[in-house]
Amino acid sequence: MLLLHTVISLQKDIFSIMIKINRIKYWFLTLVTAAFISSCSSNKDQDTTGQDTLELPVITIKTKDTTLQTAYVADIQAQKNVEVRSRLRGFLEKVYVDEGKPVTKGQVLFKLNDEEYRVALARAKAALSNAQADAVATQVEVDRVKMLVNKNVLAHSELDVAQSKLKADQATIDEARTNVQSAQNHIAYTTIRAPFDGIIDRIPLKSGSLIDEGTLLTSISDITSVYAYFSFPENEYLQYQRAKNKGLEEANNTVTLMLSDGTSYKHTGTIETIEGEIEQSTGSIALRAKFPNPHKLLRHGASGKLYITTKMDDALMIPQKSVFEVQDKSYVYTLGPDNKLHMQSFIPLTRISQFYVVKDGLKAGDKILFEGAQNARDGMVIKPNMLKEAPQFALK
Repeated sequence: MLLLHTVISLQKDIFSIMIKINRIKYWFLTLVTAAFISSCSSNKDQDTTGQDTLELPVITIKTKDTTLQTAYVADIQAQKNVEVRSRLRGFLEKVYVDEGKPVTKGQVLFKLNDEEYRVALARAKAALSNAQADAVATQVEVDRVKMLVNKNVLAHSELDVAQSKLKADQATIDEARTNVQSAQNHIAYTTIRAPFDGIIDRIPLKSGSLIDEGTLLTSISDITSVYAYFSFPENEYLQYQRAKNKGLEEANNTVTLMLSDGTSYKHTGTIETIEGEIEQSTGSIALRAKFPNPHKLLRHGASGKLYITTKMDDALMIPQKSVFEVQDKSYVYTLGPDNKLHMQSFIPLTRISQFYVVKDGLKAGDKILFEGAQNARDGMVIKPNMLKEAPQFALK
């Protein structure tokens, strides 16, 4: 009986344990099921969110007639600019002009002390007088010998000797006259005059300074007109020259100047000359444009930017906002008929303000993403917001 009671007790315990295990399985399955349902619901929400199409602005590329302005760094120089130097050694006696002042051709600028040169002139004149007196005496001797030769008193060789001496005296006179002229020139050189109308530059030496031959006294510039030198890249030069040879409007000789303070110079210039050689180190060629300067605003050594304006018909242009670069190549996102974005590379011809002129890779009528390229990707489907024209797509 005791054994039977023990067995029955064990069966009850086992049955109780199985009931508890079944309850644990039930709750476990319930939790797993709830987690699965929650996960499915979350994925569904994510899918629903992912299916929300992003709306982005899109424009249609069009051609426009516009003007292309290309800028070049310009070096401005006076049409005449010379250094005024001393041709003699001496003391600077007087300075007649001030720095930055206008002068006229022939106006006295500087005066050197000429005392020693006047002494040299007096010495040269005295030597000339002596040479002339010797020549007169020799001429008298020639006349006397000639008379005696005609009377057969002296041999003809005596006359030849006398005439040779006269020629020597005449050569001495010529030399003395040259010395006189040289002394006079030296005196003239002590007065230094303006070679042309212009503006005086800095004067480094003052009155009383001892100067040597060739010493720089100042510079003078004629700035009634100025030259602007600038350089063309070789490929642009070839395009310009071909257009010029064909007489096309693209070969415009008129240029405008932007000053260093950002203001425009009101007078236009004209391209006059092109250098004969291309600089090998830079691959460019220098050109010269001439500008009138009636108010003397431009000075020698100034700087600025030259702008050459070229008319472009049917230029294919895209906004800078639409362009992004990958490994030094330019790309845009084009929109397909299925509203999918596709990366498209293109070759820009040049850049104007906030736009690119397209050389190759795109055509009129293509739809491109206007902005928001950072949020787009290749193959992405979007909801296009078609713009009639890119904002500020207006060129002068």
